[in-house]
Amino acid sequence: MTVDRVRAPAPGVVVLVYHRVGRRSNSEVDLDATVFAEQMAFLSGEADVVRLGDALDVLAQPTQPGPSSTGPVVVVTFDDGTDDFVDIAVPILDRYRVPVTMYLATAFVDDGVPFPDGGRPASWSGLSEAIATGVVDIGSHTHRHRLLDRLPPAEIADELDRSRALIEDRLDRPAVDFAYPKAVFGSPEAADAVRSRFRSAAVAGTRANPYGRTDPYRLARSPIQVGDAMNFFRRKAGGGMRFEDALRRAANRVRYAGLRS
Repeated sequence: MTVDRVRAPAPGVVVLVYHRVGRRSNSEVDLDATVFAEQMAFLSGEADVVRLGDALDVLAQPTQPGPSSTGPVVVVTFDDGTDDFVDIAVPILDRYRVPVTMYLATAFVDDGVPFPDGGRPASWSGLSEAIATGVVDIGSHTHRHRLLDRLPPAEIADELDRSRALIEDRLDRPAVDFAYPKAVFGSPEAADAVRSRFRSAAVAGTRANPYGRTDPYRLARSPIQVGDAMNFFRRKAGGGMRFEDALRRAANRVRYAGLRS
């Protein structure tokens, strides 16, 4: 917070990333539903919350557009595809009419395989009902949540293509946006494969994406965690907390060193 006061965050589009809602686990990314509702109420009243596709159009402009509100421009995203997204998060998002992109790891949904920390996968029918609210878009998070910086090219293509095919087949819509698992950027071969299949890709970085100079295939996202008090959340929604996130990502590089998914 001190760093943000000394050096104000640059203007741009802030992309928030959530994982779970409902405190069904002890995970640091499994938020209490009341806290999540408070955050969505804040965004609905104090920010200009837009769909990801609209944000990409705005970011492509050379200068900051005239604001439609006095608050920051924010995109809300979720990763993975646990059933609490459908059962708990979507009703709250619908209540406040906050649009969201769910980046789906399709193998867990298609096979009914639990996510780590006991996260139950959503069903295809539940995701279809979520889409019917009009606030949910679906993107790809690979098929098996594999880290693309450590796979051979054939496996990279399979992870991307199976995910896209399942989303289009089960949900009757194309997956045009992508998020790297664990926000770990891929190998050069993976980056090329992603660029040839999607219009955007999300990685790490707690900061705003600047107007006119953001690579849509390296969208920074700000992770929302249980330990974020409301004042921390407001700062993240405004593009702040970058220094704190840099420390977290340094620790994660050690945590993920031997993993493949």
